[in-house]
Amino acid sequence: MNGFPYVPEYITVHLGPPDQPARNVTVPFLEYIQNVASSELYPTWPENALRANIYAQVSFALNRIYTEWYRSRGYDFDITNSTAYDQAFVDGRDIFENVANIVNQLFDQYLARPGFIQPLFASYCDGRRVQCEGLSQWGTVPLAEQGLTPYEILTRFYGNDLDIRTAPTRQLQQSYPGIPLQIGSVSNEVQTIQTRLNRISNNYPAIPKIYPVNGVFDINTQNAVRTFQSIFNLSPDGVVGPATWAQITSVYNAVLRLAELDAIGVTLQDVSRDLPNVLNEGMRGDNIRLLQLFLAIIGTFNEALPVIAIDGIFGPETKNAVIAFQNFAGLTPDGIVGAATWNALLDAYQQIQQTQPPANNDLPLPPATTLVLGSQSNDVTLLQGYLNRIAQDYPNIPTIPQTGYFGEQTRAAVMAYQQIFGLPATGNVSPYLFYQIQQTASGLG
Repeated sequence: MNGFPYVPEYITVHLGPPDQPARNVTVPFLEYIQNVASSELYPTWPENALRANIYAQVSFALNRIYTEWYRSRGYDFDITNSTAYDQAFVDGRDIFENVANIVNQLFDQYLARPGFIQPLFASYCDGRRVQCEGLSQWGTVPLAEQGLTPYEILTRFYGNDLDIRTAPTRQLQQSYPGIPLQIGSVSNEVQTIQTRLNRISNNYPAIPKIYPVNGVFDINTQNAVRTFQSIFNLSPDGVVGPATWAQITSVYNAVLRLAELDAIGVTLQDVSRDLPNVLNEGMRGDNIRLLQLFLAIIGTFNEALPVIAIDGIFGPETKNAVIAFQNFAGLTPDGIVGAATWNALLDAYQQIQQTQPPANNDLPLPPATTLVLGSQSNDVTLLQGYLNRIAQDYPNIPTIPQTGYFGEQTRAAVMAYQQIFGLPATGNVSPYLFYQIQQTASGLG
């Protein structure tokens, strides 16, 4: 799932039932719906009957995309052409002109329940050979002949609590972020996992609740992931890799019944995010400082990139540095930091950590991930040493043992530092906060 519904530029269709070997074809989504409508509907039907059916067909397909129904089960396609599971698609068939014209108008419009995000699983059948819960394709014809509008026809089958919405078109993108999520990861994807696991735990109470849901992968998140993995026969390593992500997606779909007509549904609150999806010009704050820190350090080791100031303001200087990095990394040079640019920045930064001598007056480079309760590494040992040096001048910061494990004592010392220096007392140490603590300790001598 990718937050809000969208129309993919292309869709991959399996030409057979899901578990049987068959060829896959990838076609533009618009052409896919034209093909489905031409395969299932009669061009001589009243236009309002055709429109009602096409709304249902688009919504059905977008539900498969939104839930990653097949991808989350390990398949390499988005939908099948088996009418026992999905909707008809005949590769290479002729398209009815009047049907194609209607699809051109409706391909980005889908059905949804008020208050819920996901496209309605608009189940339907032909209404003659097969009867089912949902829309009767042949049943739409007499209703259209009676003068009912497409929306009125749809409400006869799906109920009056029905919206018709428009979705943006963009490239199909799998929701898995491409890198494993583990202790210290901070991202929207972590927040997604926390939200989903909390909902799944209503049905599987052995999974502990995660609080707060804040996008920070801490020890509570790790424990919930490990329990989930144990229940569903995955290696209980507490890391959300592709297999665990897919299984969480699949189980989340199931507990919310997202691929059923009476789905519980995903609400706006479920997909809202405290963390920005992209960083761009005009933004301010700690996320920008972290971006600037990575850019500045990468620029120190790469002559193609400028070294910029860390001021927390995404101005022209920062945008130019982002564009320079994107050009260097072979990305679209738009000056906007989305997931692809961010992951490339992390990769470049981590390569410098592994292959270059320390920067910043021989101080070790900050870690690439956030240190949180449960983290265990040499970076935690360094952090504890810095905090102990600062505690010599600021007695309100407790002295802590340098164990390399981020426990409650370390968290208390971090929070004390944050309170003294006017920072939000989260107890988590982002790479930029590590840099601040490091600079404070260094400045004290």
